[in-house]
Amino acid sequence: MDNNVVETITSAWPQDTSIDAFRRTWTLEGEPLWQRVFAVHHERMQIKNGRTALRNLQKIFTCTFRLANSQGFHSMSLRDLSRETQISMGGLYAYIGSKSDLASAIEAVVRQTIDDVMSDLEQHQLDPYQRLKAVICADLYMNDIMHPWYYFCFIEAKGLDKAQREAATQMELKFDQRLEEIFREGIRAGVFRDDGNPTLLAASTTAMLQQWYLKRWKFQHLKVGIADYADFVFGHVLSSLNYQPEHATHTEPETADAQVNLRSRA
Repeated sequence: MDNNVVETITSAWPQDTSIDAFRRTWTLEGEPLWQRVFAVHHERMQIKNGRTALRNLQKIFTCTFRLANSQGFHSMSLRDLSRETQISMGGLYAYIGSKSDLASAIEAVVRQTIDDVMSDLEQHQLDPYQRLKAVICADLYMNDIMHPWYYFCFIEAKGLDKAQREAATQMELKFDQRLEEIFREGIRAGVFRDDGNPTLLAASTTAMLQQWYLKRWKFQHLKVGIADYADFVFGHVLSSLNYQPEHATHTEPETADAQVNLRSRA
């Protein structure tokens, strides 16, 4: 294979698990994000003009996050949202029928984004080590780029109706299951060793990833960047799985040193 082709492949997501490589593949902010919101939510809207809809969807969701952070979603009314967005109540109802519709749309956008990114990873036929690293990095990058969306789904879950709480719960459990599947695949391949509880490890890994968007202030205080935290979580999980590099099908000579440095910093 041509050297230039090889270099291009290895510098692209998910072979390259940097946030820059992820952003080159997945644009989850700006107009592409609002196009995604429109695609997920348009069937519930009365407005079908895409260009007009994108502008107002941006106002509606951005102001929702701002109001939810300042007074709580449960206390926020659609009249509050109308004042904040400067969209009339009638205009607002053309986009959302109720607060429940609004919360449902937020959860649906996050769920669809996770499914799209994770389903794409399945197409790359990565080995368990590479897949685990890509899944951990992808989840961190998504919750960093789409921070208000993830934060809302976690913090406001208790104030949502029963169906929405169940949807949020299932979204998290599905991610746990993805991790556990990778753990068990690696155990079968001899890359990981089963000395513990893969189900519990998956749940605790999800909790570690959630800390990135729930405790932003702490990581900023510690001066820990997203690449450092991704390496730390990955190294922690590899250690828990008793990673067996001699059985791996790839080589990443810098990884071991990076993990040692991260553990010493922690």
